[in-house]
Amino acid sequence: MLYFELKRFHFKICSQNDCGYFLGYSTTAKAYKVFNARTKVVEETLDVKFNELSSMKIPANLAELFDLEKFTFENTAVKTNSAGPSEDTTPDYGYEVIIPQRSATKGKALVVQNNCQSSTTATSTVVDQSSPSTTASTSSTTADKSPQTVDKSQQWSTPLPPIPPPFEATTGSSKSPAVVSSDDTHLQPSPTNAIIPYQGDLIFLRSHPPDQIIGNINEGVLTRSQTQNICLFAGFLSLHQPVKYQEALKDNSWVEAMQEELQQFKRQQVWELVPLPKEVSPIGTKWVFKNKTDERGIVVKNKARLVVQGYRQEEGIDYDETFAPVARLEAIRLFLAFAVNHNMKVFQMDIKSAFLYGTLQEEVYVCQPPGFEDPFYPDHVYRLNKALYGLKQAPRAWYETLSNFLLSNGFKRGTIDKTLFLKWRGKDLMIVQIYVDDIIFGSTCTKMCEEFRELMTVEFEMSAMGELQCFLGLQVQQMQNGTFIHQSKYAKELLTKFDMNDCKPCSTPMATNKLVMSDEKDELIDQTLYRSMIGSLLYLTASRPDIMFATCVCARSQSAPRKSNLIAVKRIIRYIKGAPTLGIWYPANGNIKLSGFSDSDFAGCHTTRKSTSGGCQFLGDCLVSWQSKKQAAVSTSTAEAEYIAAASCTAQLLWLQNQLLDFGITALKTPLMLDSQAAENIIKNPVSHSTTKHIDIRHHFVRDCYEKGLISLHHVPTKDQLADMLTKALDTATFESLVSRIGMLNME
Repeated sequence: MLYFELKRFHFKICSQNDCGYFLGYSTTAKAYKVFNARTKVVEETLDVKFNELSSMKIPANLAELFDLEKFTFENTAVKTNSAGPSEDTTPDYGYEVIIPQRSATKGKALVVQNNCQSSTTATSTVVDQSSPSTTASTSSTTADKSPQTVDKSQQWSTPLPPIPPPFEATTGSSKSPAVVSSDDTHLQPSPTNAIIPYQGDLIFLRSHPPDQIIGNINEGVLTRSQTQNICLFAGFLSLHQPVKYQEALKDNSWVEAMQEELQQFKRQQVWELVPLPKEVSPIGTKWVFKNKTDERGIVVKNKARLVVQGYRQEEGIDYDETFAPVARLEAIRLFLAFAVNHNMKVFQMDIKSAFLYGTLQEEVYVCQPPGFEDPFYPDHVYRLNKALYGLKQAPRAWYETLSNFLLSNGFKRGTIDKTLFLKWRGKDLMIVQIYVDDIIFGSTCTKMCEEFRELMTVEFEMSAMGELQCFLGLQVQQMQNGTFIHQSKYAKELLTKFDMNDCKPCSTPMATNKLVMSDEKDELIDQTLYRSMIGSLLYLTASRPDIMFATCVCARSQSAPRKSNLIAVKRIIRYIKGAPTLGIWYPANGNIKLSGFSDSDFAGCHTTRKSTSGGCQFLGDCLVSWQSKKQAAVSTSTAEAEYIAAASCTAQLLWLQNQLLDFGITALKTPLMLDSQAAENIIKNPVSHSTTKHIDIRHHFVRDCYEKGLISLHHVPTKDQLADMLTKALDTATFESLVSRIGMLNME
């Protein structure tokens, strides 16, 4: 507890200091970092006076500090009244208290030992806060003259500022004041459960009569700065992300996060401490620290994870099978498109420490957590009963646990997507899509969603549940007329990461008058930086098909990037700078017809002379999948390149058809849009032997799909070919037209 000078004075006679808590030292100035108990804001100031009274109640968590029913900001440092009990020492502060004071039967008394260095007597002051004016009764006792007997933790050389009289906030039932000894480490809560908030928040000037005050008078004045959640997290969550556990042990926020992780191990009975068996080499453990942020980038949680050094595991001894399926991004977008056209609200849940639920079949021993070794058994190790993060078999063990639980409760696994679970109840459908420990679900019946929520809560411990907003980096906004999918937060982080916040925007991601190819005369650049930029852009293509082709072209030069390649990548980032909030819009129009567009360039790669295949697939008006890939073989004609691209698009359509079968939708004769008459003739008429005899047989399955009626061919002019933007660089007008037609828009 400390007192510090106010930066602003409301009026001349007002108390000119504030009460707060010491948090640490400023990293940018020579000042203290304190939490202002009145304004609930973290401030940096140099003029502070520390009050190290042992009777000061220090909040242990956020609930104690901000829940007025659990904690009260009380002034326990009361000046001794030498004038006698009959003298009224209440100062005039220049304002009128309009909230009634606590009655005599609702107050409490505090006993504070006031020891002065210049005096040989200790004075015990009893203050009854229930009376309208401050009264005190003084009793003197003989103290030891030796200076060693003086409790230095309860000394202060400067008198504390006057505090306005307390106000009544709640009612109680106590009939006698509680006396708290100064020897107590913490103030005991009053039996009346009375609340004494800091008086600076509950005073009104005389210029504001009660009849002119709007709202509840007892609530006081609430400013805009007090309503911001950021002030709550800034003082009690660490913004620094440590790398080593030695750094984390110096910060109480991270120590609490580490203890929470170990408590989770204890609840789940993850391990047991045993002596190290002979001829067994234990696997090491490591702490990993991560700050979790919300969609605005504000730190909301300090997460500490104890992981196992799985790279030290030996196959056949420590593990056997390790594969565990995860959901594809196309499957997630297909689920969202299906939901928006069936008026389904999609929800999400996150299972806390999911891997701890996976049961291990092998016998695995790990070292004790760094910094939390058992002092009595420092040489013991932990034998794992459940899986830990970092073990190679941990994802598989968790998937088997979750899938067996869902199957035992009436769910059916998807035919080709093993992360999809469905449950039919009459005409109502419940869909569950899992990605490791992140789960999204929705149903045509609201009751089925509630039942699933209760089912999962009973079996697993949840850390987050609610309407789907962010999943795998995709930001989802569900509205009544549709769903918007974007990655605006990640796009802005990308600009900051590569220091391009101040770059000049451009209208297209790729220039049409320049070829993106490595010039041998250009100097080589840092491979790590270039690959980092490519990887970041590829992740952004999960919701940005407009940069798919340009990113894939630049990715071809990762082995030996040069300056010309870097310029091309920076142009993509400049394009993102101009439209960071661009995303995909899924309209709720009830159209669930599957369709596909296929296109190709011819010899677009000037190094290998290979062509590029492009394709996009729609469920109604919702773009759910897109591809842009350089072909594996050199095509001898445009027809051959278009034919190979059509085979690639057909393969994706077949996967979507099988996925929709699980949803109860039969999508036969799916229209495939081509802008090449020659490619259509090759698919329809196998007589053209001279032009197809050298094509690999794996591309000819498109003929079989056409003959079986799985697809139907439709010719479209080049200007209406939506996949054209996935195969070549386009001018600004054409590019913007195609971006709009595939369903992309800015949602500010």
